[in-house]
Amino acid sequence: MKVGVPKESAAGERRVALVPDVVKRLGAKDVEVVVEAGAGERALIPDALYTDAGATIGDPWGADVVVKVGPPSAEEIGRLQRGGTLVGFLAPRTQPETLQALAQAGVTAFAMEAIPRISRAQSMDALSSQANVAGYKAALLGAQHSTRFYPMLMTAAGTIPPAKVLVLGVGVAGLQALATARRLGAQTTGYDVRPEVAEQVQSLGAKWLDLGIEAAGEGGYARELTDEEKAQQQQALTDAIKGFDVVITTALVPGRPAPRLVTAEAVEGMKPGSVIVDLAGEAGGNCELTEPGEVAVKHDVTIVSPLNLPASMPEHASQLYARNVAALLELLLGEDGNLALNFDDEVVAGACVVRDGEAVEA
Repeated sequence: MKVGVPKESAAGERRVALVPDVVKRLGAKDVEVVVEAGAGERALIPDALYTDAGATIGDPWGADVVVKVGPPSAEEIGRLQRGGTLVGFLAPRTQPETLQALAQAGVTAFAMEAIPRISRAQSMDALSSQANVAGYKAALLGAQHSTRFYPMLMTAAGTIPPAKVLVLGVGVAGLQALATARRLGAQTTGYDVRPEVAEQVQSLGAKWLDLGIEAAGEGGYARELTDEEKAQQQQALTDAIKGFDVVITTALVPGRPAPRLVTAEAVEGMKPGSVIVDLAGEAGGNCELTEPGEVAVKHDVTIVSPLNLPASMPEHASQLYARNVAALLELLLGEDGNLALNFDDEVVAGACVVRDGEAVEA
């Protein structure tokens, strides 16, 4: 089987789908890897490291399987060979036109974000690996933009109390943000509409903010709240948020706009110099005053809404993503080293979003 690794074309995307260590891993299974010239440059991986690992520098688009990070452009879809396979983050819920174009191109497509979140597929869970990167960086952004120290400082000039950091939404990104802020010395608190994650929050040394509203959903995600629940939640959060120095928001509902958790009233009530880091900017933002992709100051509060935060740490984000991709490719391999798609396997079937000329519901 031949696997192609193209250079990512999206603006600001610095990750690459495979790294040299993973190329070696696949080569041990008789998988040939073709890497486009410069594909790893923005992740600080020169072509020479790929060739040293056994890859060939050339045209990746004619490979049996093409692996990407972001969704392909229309021009890239036109370069895929009919009957070929594409693997990557394909945004099946928000970019159905991409799936239709892939179907018309006769390509079988696997979306990394559609991989079932079950124990057997943990090694392929790219959503979690990239969320870890985002959560870590979010805590650093909070510290960077804050006018206050994260840790408690005891000096000859007096004692500075630790910053109070609140994380809203404690999935993988939220838990990593809590852990990182805690390591930096902040006093941390977590909140989520799924009460079962309170124990995870507390295991990291953080406090649990209980607002009395539950919304546990399927697949490890929260369900969407009713209008009445949203109103109750927002008022309770508005009252709570005012006492925190840094608020990091990570709440997402797959395929829907991000829930608004931080109101303008809450922002106005925060102390001057406070910070909000909104990781849901690509879905509209969790904060009412968020400007996606921008750093804005409203009511003397800095609101940071980075887009594609994992791409800001391309070296380690690419390493993690490449291992996720390799684990999926190994599942797709037959005993003879060629592609063998077993759609009776729940992971294979669940991740497939285009098959036999039709888009499959993710």
